[in-house]
Amino acid sequence: MIRVMTADELASTTITVDGKLSGDYVDPVETCCKQAISKGKPVLLYLRDVSSIDERGWTLLRELARTGVGLKARGIYSSYVVDEIQSARQDRHLFRQATRHCLGQCR
Repeated sequence: MIRVMTADELASTTITVDGKLSGDYVDPVETCCKQAISKGKPVLLYLRDVSSIDERGWTLLRELARTGVGLKARGIYSSYVVDEIQSARQDRHLFRQATRHCLGQCR
């Protein structure tokens, strides 16, 4: 089971998810996020009471984070998933910065 709620405010959109982010339940979350992104405002995906996330769910979260969607979570498991995704993004960003800096110094 999944429940997806969208709060469309003047400056941003928050999508709140309760339930499982797995299997066929990933599709409604993806649809809501794509619709919110298309409005051109910042989007926050809040995993409020998410009990499980499968590989499809992880993939969606990584893709959304890559496109600039903010991720927030409540609960140990969901918070762990969000932290892992955000840490991986930060590590890639730092690596790119270091590589650019190094290339600039080596010329």
